[in-house]
Amino acid sequence: MLKTITINQVRIGMYIHELKGPWMEHPFWRTKFVLKDEADLLKLKGSALKQVVIDIKRGLDVLPEPAPVQPVKDEAVLLEENLALEQAAQQVRQVPLDVEHRQAAKIIQSSRRQIMSMFKDLRMGKVIEAEDVMPLVDEISASVNRNTHALISLVRLKTADDYTYLHSIAVSALMTSLAKELKLSETEVKQAGLAGLMHDMGKAEVPLKILNKPGSLTDNEFSVIRQHPQNGYDLLMRANITDPVTLDVCLHHHEKMDGSGYPGHLSGDDISIYAKMGAVCDVYDAITSARAYKPAWEPGIALKRMASWNGHFDPVVLEAFIKSMGIYPIGTLVMLKSGRLAVVVRQSTESLLKPVVKAFFSTKSLVHIPVEEMDLSKRGADEIISNESAVSWGIGNIEHLWATH
Repeated sequence: MLKTITINQVRIGMYIHELKGPWMEHPFWRTKFVLKDEADLLKLKGSALKQVVIDIKRGLDVLPEPAPVQPVKDEAVLLEENLALEQAAQQVRQVPLDVEHRQAAKIIQSSRRQIMSMFKDLRMGKVIEAEDVMPLVDEISASVNRNTHALISLVRLKTADDYTYLHSIAVSALMTSLAKELKLSETEVKQAGLAGLMHDMGKAEVPLKILNKPGSLTDNEFSVIRQHPQNGYDLLMRANITDPVTLDVCLHHHEKMDGSGYPGHLSGDDISIYAKMGAVCDVYDAITSARAYKPAWEPGIALKRMASWNGHFDPVVLEAFIKSMGIYPIGTLVMLKSGRLAVVVRQSTESLLKPVVKAFFSTKSLVHIPVEEMDLSKRGADEIISNESAVSWGIGNIEHLWATH
């Protein structure tokens, strides 16, 4: 049985059948759900909505009388509870990299199938429910919470055939991590993650022979590529994806701060914070992934070059992105003061400038040496003096040194 009630009558345990108002007036992805969380209740009562529809067959009815007032907790008790919550959250973030690698690998495998199916549905003009996609966004976000770097580093390992699909997963993870670094709200973090997942859906209409072309694109082929933001926006609209952040990032993730981007030639503050985030995350994953027409750039070199592109990225957003990734992201090849080459395998809790690395090559004798793992934040440890390129040193695949899972 359905019943329309005022926001003030809503309580935990009710089954919300409908939120009476536009999507932008409430902070929820779903419109039908059991209200279980006190925080969600506060969000609902703090929104602009005046009424909701409940189903009393599937949840609680309104109270016949005002709910009893809970006693106010002592400030010391509240402080202790908040500290416990912070410590619990810290423990979640401290899942070891190798442990989360295994879970991240499973997420990537299952996500790949779902993204492939979503691209196929879009090509066929089918309706896509945002609610169906959100569990995947939540999985990605949970992995990033447990260990910021595990999924982000693993998803760089793409084949040419997988690139379009895994790129969506990578950008979702990068957007989630960046949103957290920018101290966005929980709802905004989810919006960023969903936008990252859906940002490149316009590639569904680009012929594979152009997407995977090993050589340079012709002017006509590049023109086709440049149409993908608008195509993606149109596809999402037809698929009934109405989330404004997702639509905005899809349409504007190739805009640049100086107005030289596309399709709208927007500049500066005319570009939303989400589109600015999408621009950084999209480019970073693209240049650190091997493509048919170019080898992958090492992460450290990628960040350094991105920072040098004046007028491309919002400097505040880029700085936050670098902080979220670490100055030397996992997989970065570095030269040590000792003359050895090493690859970054973990971030140090002590300093962004002194990660944990594995030294494996002597630049003095030009030979591989026994692998030695070292935490550069420790007293007397070796030091990084520069970012390096594996191609420049003629070194083959070094992924096995950091992508263990």
